[in-house]
Amino acid sequence: MRWLKWIIAGLLLLALVAMMTAYFVLRASLPLYQGEVLVRVADEVAISRDHTGYVKIQAYSRQDAAYALGFVHAQERFFQMDLLRRNAAGELAALFGPRAIHADIQLRQHRFRSRASSILHQLPLEQLQLLTAYTHGVNDGLSQLRVRPFEYLLLQSKPEPWREEDSLLTIFSMYLELQGKQGRDELAMGALADAIPTGWLAFLQQHHPDYQAAIDGSSKPPVPMPRTSYPDILRQQNLACLDCSVKDSVDIGSNNFAVAGAITAHGSAILADDMHLGIRVPATWFKADIHWPAAEGLQRVTGLTLPGAPAIVVGSNGHIAWGFTNSTADWHDVIALQLSEDGQQYLTPDGWQDFIWHHEVIEVKGQTATQLQLKETQWGPLLPAMTDEQRYALRWVAYDSEAVNMQLMQLEAARTVPQALRIAAMAGIPAQNILVADSQGQIGWGIMGPIPKRQISDWDKPQDWSNGDNSWLGYLEPAQQPQLINPELQRLWSANARVVGGSNYQLLGNGGYDMGARGWQIQQRLLAQTQFTEQDLHAIQLDHQAKMLQPWRQLLLEQLTPEFIQLHQLHDYQQEVTASSDYAATDAIGYSLVRAFRQKTLELLFAPLSAYLESKGFRSHDLKYPLAAPAWQMLQQRRHDTLPAAFASWDDLLQTAVVQSYSDLTRGQQELSELSWGEQNRARFWHPLASAVPFLGHYLNMPADPLAGDSHMPRVQRPGFGQSQRMVVAPGFEQHGILTVPAGQSGHPLSPFYRTDHRYWLHEQELAFLPGPEKYHLLLRPAH
Repeated sequence: MRWLKWIIAGLLLLALVAMMTAYFVLRASLPLYQGEVLVRVADEVAISRDHTGYVKIQAYSRQDAAYALGFVHAQERFFQMDLLRRNAAGELAALFGPRAIHADIQLRQHRFRSRASSILHQLPLEQLQLLTAYTHGVNDGLSQLRVRPFEYLLLQSKPEPWREEDSLLTIFSMYLELQGKQGRDELAMGALADAIPTGWLAFLQQHHPDYQAAIDGSSKPPVPMPRTSYPDILRQQNLACLDCSVKDSVDIGSNNFAVAGAITAHGSAILADDMHLGIRVPATWFKADIHWPAAEGLQRVTGLTLPGAPAIVVGSNGHIAWGFTNSTADWHDVIALQLSEDGQQYLTPDGWQDFIWHHEVIEVKGQTATQLQLKETQWGPLLPAMTDEQRYALRWVAYDSEAVNMQLMQLEAARTVPQALRIAAMAGIPAQNILVADSQGQIGWGIMGPIPKRQISDWDKPQDWSNGDNSWLGYLEPAQQPQLINPELQRLWSANARVVGGSNYQLLGNGGYDMGARGWQIQQRLLAQTQFTEQDLHAIQLDHQAKMLQPWRQLLLEQLTPEFIQLHQLHDYQQEVTASSDYAATDAIGYSLVRAFRQKTLELLFAPLSAYLESKGFRSHDLKYPLAAPAWQMLQQRRHDTLPAAFASWDDLLQTAVVQSYSDLTRGQQELSELSWGEQNRARFWHPLASAVPFLGHYLNMPADPLAGDSHMPRVQRPGFGQSQRMVVAPGFEQHGILTVPAGQSGHPLSPFYRTDHRYWLHEQELAFLPGPEKYHLLLRPAH
């Protein structure tokens, strides 16, 4: 048997050699952290990092600073940048092979590569020069790596050079993430409108009356339940829904709030911002502190960058601080086309027009390229055919030249709130609620991004544009855009819900607003104090009190009669609901129970509606408004005609919701003690290639820790979605500020900065807004 031992030993040795080889190859792709390198800069640029990898760039010009940022981005995050541009352009199959062809086909309909190239040639010279400098930095940073980034070793591919237009594609990628509903909301609303009377549609699709917290004090009145009978199609469930979950703002959440200098100790206004996105590894944002001399003196801007672009996206320049939440307003329209008999033309106000055809080639790794013919109208591309014969086109802000530019970078030099809001109105990004705080104590709100002028009879459903009654008439001028500066309350907030009313609401519409409980809770917290520090605003970001859930807890407890408790053995269940449902805490069992009861009640109540929408190719999630507001009215009035036919009484429905939600949680095996919210809500912050690395792939991910927080509260947190950063800063007092992201600065698993911020973010610990003492120093020197 000695020969067998030798064979085993030899195999182990080969495995060890292979692992050591892989390790040293992986190390060779680490970024440069120290030393000097000759590159394409006009003057020396110093790049330093603190113990967390927070980057500080000191340059003699903004162009050299852009170059240095591109150099660092490429070395730390090139694969992430590559995915952003490929996602927008529909070029994923060239990297991932046939599995990505379907995604590319869907993405190519937008022709964002072509649009980015066209916009690039329209940019002002200064913006183009910055993009060029950044692009040179990216490509030089990539070439300075001894071995290409490890992701490309795994994929057996080579990274393609960066181009100026690719930075514009990263912005288009954010359009897809923040506005990319592809018209499904209007199509779903149209399908529902075709099936039920207008009064019932208005009742089902309304703003929640209990959670309105618009910054202008406006409100939308509740829509009372119609006196007519409930539509039979919403009671009788002839078909079972495959997905009976209802729209409930599960995948939405960003917070932005500010207090004026009159209610802070130092007199500067304070801004808090926590944008919510899908959380991946590496994190979306990259922290940078950039210095360069300007005409008015040394310029410094600090905050978060998006790898792929040369701008500070949110942050502070010492005079103003700014941050965003997604506006969630209405930025597209669906057009119901009138087609000729042969289907080859469509009707416009100028008569019949031929479709516009575009030939696209999708490169596929390891396979012959796929040829694609895209069909467009003068308004936008054709949407995929639905179950009926009607065809639709999509009109979207993202298709116009106003959609993308580098105007956001002008905020770096802004000095006051009014100046910043004028800049914001000219910026080309997916339209955001921007809040600005300045060192003089002022605060202001506006929309950052283009706002179309619309002449549309109904913004929520597809419309016929063939006779000219419906159309877009260009874009609002900056002076026409809504804004609010220095409100009497000395407080501002936005949280993806309706933020203004009246004529301003008529400019923005509804693109799927949050129910409003989160914004209302932030408003209540802000109004409860008269003085604020940075730590006070940070505490609001971490607030996971379940205020919205309290009426539902009471409703649940009312169902737990002694007989019902005895029948289903719910004594411990009742105790947990009473004792631990106030907060979405990791150890709260009662929160899990009440939350599940609420969701199940909504599912049972609207199962016929879900089934109907599925039969038309949609889901409840495609509708514009959450269904919680009409549900609560129905539960309060308990009209028999609104009760789904599957139940004998309202108590029957509610008690079924108790039993089924509890059974779903336990899955017939788990004990009540195992149902803490932290067990239901574990982190799922994954690297996109983790599954491609046998045995070791999970080390690329962040730990699957239990998470506090949930939807409908300031601390929105779900397994793969949540606070992509927490920022609190007062301009001029940045040394007191806070800035934390959920992963690390680097995308390289052997980097000391791969996980650095995660433990602080997870355990609610503050990291400084400014970089700490220098630990690593890299000098970029001119090659000439």
